[in-house]
Amino acid sequence: MSVRLLRFFPFLAWFPLSALTVRADLMAGITGALVLVPKAMAYAQLSGLPLYFGLYTAFVPAIVGALWGSSRQLATGPVAIVSLMTAAAVTPLAVSNTPEYIGFALLLTCLVGLVQLLLGVVKLGTIVNFVSHPVILGFMNAAAIIIGLSQLDLLLGIPKGRSDFFLGDVWEMLRLLPQTHLPTLGMTVFGLALILAIKRVPALAKASVLVAVVITIMVSAAIGYDQRGTAVLEDIATPQARELVVQYEENLRRMEQLGAEVAVLSARQRQAEKHDSVWMAAGLRHQTELAQLDMRSMERRHNELLRGLRQLRFVRPEGEETGLLYQWGSSPEGMRTDDRAWHIKSVDGGVMKLVGGGDVVGSVPAGLPALTFPTLSFDAVRQLLPSALIIALVAFMESISMAKAMASKARQHVDPNQELIGQGLANIGGSFFQAYPACGSFTGSAINMQAGAKTGLAMVFNGVFVAVTLVFFTPLLYHLPKAVLAVIIVMAVISLITPHAFVHTWKANRGDGVVALVTFAVTLLAAPHLDKGILTGAALSIGLYLYRSMAPRVAVLGRYTDGTLRDVSVHQTLATSTLVTVMRFDGSLYFANVTYFEDMVLKAVADHKDAKFLLVVGDAINSMDSSGEEMLQNLVGQLRETGVQIVFSGLKKQVLDVMRATGLFDRIGEENIFATECQALKDIFDRLGQDVEDDALFAYVKVMVC
Repeated sequence: MSVRLLRFFPFLAWFPLSALTVRADLMAGITGALVLVPKAMAYAQLSGLPLYFGLYTAFVPAIVGALWGSSRQLATGPVAIVSLMTAAAVTPLAVSNTPEYIGFALLLTCLVGLVQLLLGVVKLGTIVNFVSHPVILGFMNAAAIIIGLSQLDLLLGIPKGRSDFFLGDVWEMLRLLPQTHLPTLGMTVFGLALILAIKRVPALAKASVLVAVVITIMVSAAIGYDQRGTAVLEDIATPQARELVVQYEENLRRMEQLGAEVAVLSARQRQAEKHDSVWMAAGLRHQTELAQLDMRSMERRHNELLRGLRQLRFVRPEGEETGLLYQWGSSPEGMRTDDRAWHIKSVDGGVMKLVGGGDVVGSVPAGLPALTFPTLSFDAVRQLLPSALIIALVAFMESISMAKAMASKARQHVDPNQELIGQGLANIGGSFFQAYPACGSFTGSAINMQAGAKTGLAMVFNGVFVAVTLVFFTPLLYHLPKAVLAVIIVMAVISLITPHAFVHTWKANRGDGVVALVTFAVTLLAAPHLDKGILTGAALSIGLYLYRSMAPRVAVLGRYTDGTLRDVSVHQTLATSTLVTVMRFDGSLYFANVTYFEDMVLKAVADHKDAKFLLVVGDAINSMDSSGEEMLQNLVGQLRETGVQIVFSGLKKQVLDVMRATGLFDRIGEENIFATECQALKDIFDRLGQDVEDDALFAYVKVMVC
């Protein structure tokens, strides 16, 4: 089979398939899907999309990622971190669970896929190396805490606002702890206890989540956990509460109108710029900016009103499914209530949807996701592209790290560029079938491996099983409590919180420890804008690397007792020579550190005024740019004028090639360039031509075989 054919259709490498392989992949696919179905819906809860979008994301992306990726066990689908980042990217642009929000999410998926595909095609899989391990460590830990805290409202049944300061929202929610919805808290405790108990049963341990979901669905249906109703504005007996609902709906309508106006103005501005209408474009740009300022003001007002709306609690007269709603604690004296705290779920045209019990999944549309095309608009792409770049990198890092870990166990090869192509196609394909951004899942991949998956066919079977669930079993999910899904999420992300890793990183390198801690703090404080944390960490990590490379270690060497040359600053009793200064430079010579190298050389010469030779041990110089070459040209001349001859040893081929190409090799002289420091020192002492028997380094050279 040709390499070119495998490049375009990597799944052909699976063939021929034996019956045993197909059977193993089928069992692994079904096992993985049984765990994936409830988790996919739980992760969709994080994304701000309807829960069934988690199943859509576990369908097409799983199949496409397996067919065009290079790993045979990687499970592509929804994951907690990317789900949260999706919500963070789209929430500023639209209200969650609305058609506009869904449209932005699908466009984001397509952009993420295009970024990954482009990076894979141009073979830039190594770009993830710019985001160091300490950055990922800090980001993952902070994101895990954010994910856990984001589920508190569902675990406790307390309303939580959504603003640009996540920790502030959490603090405000915690002030409402006395309003904890006891049935929701009870279902949370029951679900947690159930999952932990089932995990202790060996035969059910792998399917513990699925079993717990089935049991809680039956319990929820049996006890009437879900209570829903509707009301109109006139049903609210309290004038202040009724006015709040009216203001909320009016502000929401104005936001929609203003959003449409901004889109029209932006389109007219681009058209004017295209036709070189400078003055018209400037006027339209000014109008657009003013409209955007108004939009931001309305968004702040929307968040304030939404926060107030979610804190409203009503009671109804006993035995009435419709009728007046009285605020909690303000019902007429003597009136018997239904003892339920009714919350407003949504408002549309003056009609309010009410929730009076625990929150459940509700109706899930039966059938496969329809083929849709993401709505492209310049403004939407411009606003989502930065988030798409970050999500694409984070998603790929999570995917490739898991793929490499499994490949080492299975003794297989993983091609990062092909994996980028696979993940990119998975997200592009998913965007046409209502999926939000997907990536390789740690949990799903581990289950795939443990279940005995041999090829990516296991994930194809996995996706098919999810499709069967969408077609036939969605009505069974109606009574699934969202509190149980929140428990599943919290249990999944607990393993991502690793304080011991911070300690280990700090011990290994304090600079890396600082990078990890700063990334952690910025990510936590900037939430829900998670991209700020990872961008800050990456910039700090690159800056730290540049700082280190600008001043690499420079050591003046002396003779150790075993005959080797070592750093005299570490071993201050080492024997040194008065005739030859030996120094080692532990870094490449490039524009950022050439001045530092020159300063260190001149300092070494000044500190050893009687030395006629300077030997530079260049084993650690891996490369040299034009700035380094220019500096050496000048330095050789400077030292010769002062009567000091510079000699090099251990230079690598790539450094010597630069020297030969620029004439620096001839300027230094072939007689001053040696393969080892031993050969260089022998030649230097031969050239000195005087009695050097008492020199410490000469004694070292006499006993060495070069």
